[in-house]
Amino acid sequence: MAYVINYSAGKVNPPIKRATQGDVAKAAGVSTATVSRVINQPESVRLGIRQQVQTAINDLNYVADAAARALASKRSRCIGAVIPTFANAIFSDGIEAFEAELNQASLSLMLTTSGYNADHELAQVRMLIERGVDALMLIGLSHDPTIYTLLQQRNIPYVHTWAYRSNHPHPCVGFDNYAAAQHLPLHLMSQGHQQFAIISGIAEGNDRVADRLRGIQDALLSQGIALPAHAIIECNYQIEAGRIACRQLLNSPTPPTAILCGNDVLAAGALLECQASGIDVPNQVSIAGFDDLALSAHLTPSLSTVHIPFNIMGQKAA
Repeated sequence: MAYVINYSAGKVNPPIKRATQGDVAKAAGVSTATVSRVINQPESVRLGIRQQVQTAINDLNYVADAAARALASKRSRCIGAVIPTFANAIFSDGIEAFEAELNQASLSLMLTTSGYNADHELAQVRMLIERGVDALMLIGLSHDPTIYTLLQQRNIPYVHTWAYRSNHPHPCVGFDNYAAAQHLPLHLMSQGHQQFAIISGIAEGNDRVADRLRGIQDALLSQGIALPAHAIIECNYQIEAGRIACRQLLNSPTPPTAILCGNDVLAAGALLECQASGIDVPNQVSIAGFDDLALSAHLTPSLSTVHIPFNIMGQKAA
């Protein structure tokens, strides 16, 4: 059943006079300079005065003029972030923790997406710089060199997340995708599996996917298992894509007994496809994912997966 989306222009109300900083000062019984300090440097004002001013701000529904504040202080108090997509839950926990930590410092977050496209990511970074962000967070380690030039020319701090390499030339807060992914095949080999296949995200232009794929393959090679090309399928991070890839693997001449997935979204798709095909998981085929998304524990059976503490990563990145 499909629902129709309705809309209404609604009633246009006449504009209401906005409260000014002077109105707040008068209501709080302080000077406009004190109101400004409470807004911009609250730690420099005594608690009692801060509370008086904050009460007046709330009562008058006063909102500071961000453009004027930025012009005066040369800071927007806004941090930019470019993530690949909003389409799945992979980034939600880390971004939520990142924003919560910023809010603790009275900073706001301006969030946009790249669509896993390097040219679009560059355009989004340009836009965030034009909007005057004070710092920038990027996902992964591989980016257009122009991004670094733009940031360094303007002395804008930046950090990479969701990946980490000790020898990386730019600041990064994250985890070693290569080393983390090696746990998957080693765990399943310890349970006696020898026939493996991989459902991976698309590695081109995505260092996290490439590192996970390489980590899995190298772990298998260390135990004398080399996967043929048909046993490795790259696809978009979507449940339906995971189902299609799993179907293709199960119909191969030598179907796997263990399917290693680049994330939990693909693993959920593989699990659903096995169930639709009457294949018992884990007795006939074992499936493992990566990221430990919330849905993984609620599937039947629950997925084997690699837990990543995204909330801690988001806090440290902020």
